[in-house]
Amino acid sequence: MDYLPVFLDLRGRTALLVGGGRVALRKAELLAAVGARLRVVAPRILPELAQLVAASGGECHPGRFAPQHLDGVVLAIVATGVAEVDAAVQRAAVARALPVNVADRQELCSFILPAVVDRSPVIVAFSTGGRAPVLARALRARLEAMLPAGLGRLAGFLGSRRDWLRERVPAEAVRRRIWERLVNGPAAERVLAGDEAGAERLLAQEVATGGEAPQGEVYLVGAGPGDPDLLSFRALRLMQQADIVFYDRLVAPEVLALVRREAERVYVGKTRGAHAVAQPRINELLAEQARLGKRVLRLKGGDPFIFGRGGEEIEHLADAGIPFQVVPGITAASGCAAYAGIPLTHRDHAQSVRFVTGHLRDGSVDLDWEALARPGQTLVFYMGLVGLPVICGQLIAHGLTPDTPVALIQQGTTPAQRVLVSTLREMPRALATSGLRAPTLTIVGTVVGLHARLQWFRPGEGKDQG
Repeated sequence: MDYLPVFLDLRGRTALLVGGGRVALRKAELLAAVGARLRVVAPRILPELAQLVAASGGECHPGRFAPQHLDGVVLAIVATGVAEVDAAVQRAAVARALPVNVADRQELCSFILPAVVDRSPVIVAFSTGGRAPVLARALRARLEAMLPAGLGRLAGFLGSRRDWLRERVPAEAVRRRIWERLVNGPAAERVLAGDEAGAERLLAQEVATGGEAPQGEVYLVGAGPGDPDLLSFRALRLMQQADIVFYDRLVAPEVLALVRREAERVYVGKTRGAHAVAQPRINELLAEQARLGKRVLRLKGGDPFIFGRGGEEIEHLADAGIPFQVVPGITAASGCAAYAGIPLTHRDHAQSVRFVTGHLRDGSVDLDWEALARPGQTLVFYMGLVGLPVICGQLIAHGLTPDTPVALIQQGTTPAQRVLVSTLREMPRALATSGLRAPTLTIVGTVVGLHARLQWFRPGEGKDQG
């Protein structure tokens, strides 16, 4: 190693910062965040920097650096950009055996400032030795995405229970087993989700059984409309922890590929009139696998609570006493419309939006047409491809003009996305010759007229049939 990683406690201690510009301000923000008292020396000091110094209980010294400015400080950071000033401060600091960092002058530094991911009390700091700061920033961005926002809350929860657990479980080997199950199991997920009371219950169960009781849980996760980049951080984290996954037909292969490699995969998808596994059996399977102590991932396309029957599944889990979590996903309406350049609401076109199933439970298309045909709204039909001629005819019959724009979006947000734009009068004929097939989404309303101008996602030639 070129450097020894060290975490300094600077709370209430004075740090010298020579420089008063934007670079100095960034350094000052880092020092202030850890509780240091700032002493800033520079001919001109930004007002924002002066405010930060005052808030830290420190002091500003307008003017040039002098060696006495090092009196009583524990480290010095130089950010003037003037070579002779940088060198003079560095020499004075070294003469006093003080750690010194000079911005963009690695050869003058006795310590370097790392890139930091702050999940206090968990802090991740790393460095490229000053050789590649852009690479360090890129790595920090990746770590920010990987580490849960609630990681500090988890560390605090675990730390506050150490003495409590030691009193109740004297055997070190058993305590270690309980800690490992807590950190890698449902209790940790409860804390990350903000449910510390639920984590307390799981901890009590672990103590009562000596860390041997299976602690299964179900994760009901929305996989979004297809593009894996639309997954939430939390969804991806739970996908990487699953022991078994039950997934639907609408879950894109690219999304399924992100599930933990060792997880068992079970297809339970449905198409119109053909269910691989009946819904009541899916409900039972989720509970059965959780009772075996497994982390069960229920992966659904779009959002599980919007025409995804997620409510039915967690009702069964709640009745069975199975712990579960719900992670919302970007529903097809939002994702597909955005990728097609169709804002669902717009002050000039639609003041509300309605999500409608394209057919009822008995397979009919007998909807509240009078309410759906009201002006000033956008209609989004899920599973409406087969009933599209009925939908168009009924909307016209109940008051929408035949020229009202309609868009069909097939496999939205994916490289295979196709968009067919027409009108209520012409869409049934256009669909008959388009070759479009499920999964598709239907959007009705004048907002569809913005598609050609606002579309930004263009997966390939020949996509737009409108």
